[in-house]
This record gives sequence, structure tokens and C-alpha cells, in this order.
Amino acid sequence: MGEETEEQGWATARTLAEALPYIQTYDRETVVIKYGGHAMGDESVARLFATDVVLLKMLGLHPVVVHGGGPQISAMLDRAGVKSTFIDGLRVTDAATMEVAEMVLSGAINKEIASWITQAGSQAKVRGVGLSGKDARLITVEKVTRTRKDPDSEIEKVVDLGFVGEPKAIDTTIIKALLSADDDYIPVIAPIGVSEEGQTYNINADTVAGALAGALDAKRMLLLTDVAGVLDKDGNRLAQMTVAEARQAIADGVATGGMIPKLETAMAAVEAGVEAVVILDGRRPHAMLVELFTEHGSGTMIRR
Repeated sequence: MGEETEEQGWATARTLAEALPYIQTYDRETVVIKYGGHAMGDESVARLFATDVVLLKMLGLHPVVVHGGGPQISAMLDRAGVKSTFIDGLRVTDAATMEVAEMVLSGAINKEIASWITQAGSQAKVRGVGLSGKDARLITVEKVTRTRKDPDSEIEKVVDLGFVGEPKAIDTTIIKALLSADDDYIPVIAPIGVSEEGQTYNINADTVAGALAGALDAKRMLLLTDVAGVLDKDGNRLAQMTVAEARQAIADGVATGGMIPKLETAMAAVEAGVEAVVILDGRRPHAMLVELFTEHGSGTMIRR
């Protein structure tokens, strides 16, 4: 047993040494992490995520976490007896739905993730700080307008999704203050914003992550999902794609369903100045570490 344990010690040391070039690459660089889906529902997986985020901070990176909460919002709407309407698969956010969404996102989920990070980093005084786009004018939104073709007349009609917004302006002052502080803070951001008139809006969390990553000149944006990355026609993971290849994958029908908006978010973030966006499986423990600190990577990287 002793020899085996010793071997593991040497293997760990080798791994750390091999990670050095990557650690230097990311030193003092901002990495925006979009965290959501089923990876968030399981507490043990969520606590591992918090530990990995603390490790990123200890290794000299500046992680910024943006979280979603669709399944949790649906569960709370059911409990509250609020009926949802959907148009083309998109939930209409009326006033009652918005109230519940804000409670779940800015209240329950946001503070829980921030607290897990604080617990995971307690010995080194790394602290999670929960914010929403309403804090310090972080995210100013405008109402989303969508159109759909009427199947009978082929006329484009405007679809009203209610209080659903998209980022119009990002004020990163509060995040930069936290990242440049003498103490170690990890911002955790709920995808809620406010219009210039002061109305609260729900925002797609992937969109928030992309807009923040662009505004913060992030080196990387990690989109943690429920799949291994973008798969080709034969079901194999594509390790890298250019923006043009990602566009082609959507046009050819290689990327389908929920992967299309993820690729669109990734392309928009790269075009906004993020060096690269990685779509990876958030359910796998340490997926972020494999992606950032090994030559193998663990998802699909989209870059210029």
C-alpha cells in the first residue's frame, strides 16, 4: 500500500509540473464560467464545482460565475401554482413568473452557489459574492422582440415574451473592483437585469455570460452544459471549431436543438473580443481543470 500511495504522490507532482505552462498562460486572466443545467441540480456535483472554481482562483485566474436556473424556476412555478405559457418552446414571462424567477435566481440559487464557494475556499479566505444584473447597474437590458411566421398567411408577427430582456449595456465597475481587491472574491451573477425605466427582466444566462465575457475582455468563456461538447455526424466530439465552422455546423444540421443557441452565444462572445469559448460537460467533475490545464482539453473550443 505504501508504494502505491508513493506512486500516486509522484503522479500528482508530475501532473502539477505539466500544468505549469497552462497556469502561466492564464495568470491574472479573467475566465467567465456559465454554470447551469443538470450539473446544478445535484448538490455533490455543485460542491465539486465550487471547489474547482476556488482552485482556479488560487492558481491566479479571475473566475466569474454566471448561473442559470430554468429547471428550478419551473419547479417553483409549479409549487406556487403559476401557469406558464410557451410560444415556440420559449416561456412567456408575465409579472407573476418574473417575481418567482427573480426569487429563485437572485435569491435561492445565487446565494447557494456563493456560499458553496465561500465554504470551499474558507481556509484561504476565498469568498463568493452573489450579485444580479440589478446590482451597481451591472446589466441594463432592453426588451427582447421575437417574430414568427403565421403558418397560414406567412406573415411575420411580433411575439411578446413578456419580461424577457437582453443586455444592452454592461457596467463592469463592480466586478472589476471585486477582482482587483486585495482579498480573493469570486463574483457569482444571476441573469436578471433592469431596463432604463427600472423594470426587472429575466435574461438568458448564456447570453449574460457572453455579454459579460466580452465586456470583461475575458481570455476564456466556459459554457458548462449537459453534453460532452459539439458532436460531429458520427457522434464524435469536435475538439476545435472556428466561428465559420460553427456557422456551417448550424447550416448543415450537424448542430441541432439546444446546441444551436450555445454556438450562437459562443460566436457572439468571440466576436465581442473573447479569445475562445469552450462548450463542455459540466456534469463531469474537474472538466474545467482538464480543459484549462491539460493539452487534451475536454470540450469543443470555438475561436476566431
